[in-house]
Amino acid sequence: MTAGPLVVLVGPMGSGKSTVGALLAERLGAPYRDTDADIVAAEGREISDIFVEDGEERFRALERDAVARAVAEHEGVLALGGGAVLDAGTRTLLAGLPVAYLSMDVEEAVRRVGLGAARPLLAVNPRRQWRELMEARRHLYTEVARAVVTTDDRTPEEVADAVLSALEIEKDA
Repeated sequence: MTAGPLVVLVGPMGSGKSTVGALLAERLGAPYRDTDADIVAAEGREISDIFVEDGEERFRALERDAVARAVAEHEGVLALGGGAVLDAGTRTLLAGLPVAYLSMDVEEAVRRVGLGAARPLLAVNPRRQWRELMEARRHLYTEVARAVVTTDDRTPEEVADAVLSALEIEKDA
């Protein structure tokens, strides 16, 4: 049994989990892992294709399994997909772990995520969809997080510094 991840990043799509996660891993001299990338690798297709071809329920089952494996196996920096916190079992797995919620406002989200079809949950009216997703998820992100770090108007480096500070992790760990 491993000690678990050094840092777990949660938050909505576009909040910078992948970029900040890779920076944190580099700073901590630890491996980086992204559960969305795990799913894509295992399935051999993009997440948007899984949504279209198999539906959200199938994707969420794959996501739940990917998160459980990563939490059990990974000892570095771990980034979870935006909807991973929807699963009660996943929230239980995250209890007690060093979880940081990367938050941002809707205008920043739309600027970062854009209107691309690669985000199946934002395909129609992205601002409204994002607000609705956040209404459903914000309390779940907050529930699992030991720290909330705002990403608005910050560089990825500044966000990484804020995560380390908020979680009280030494950069030279």
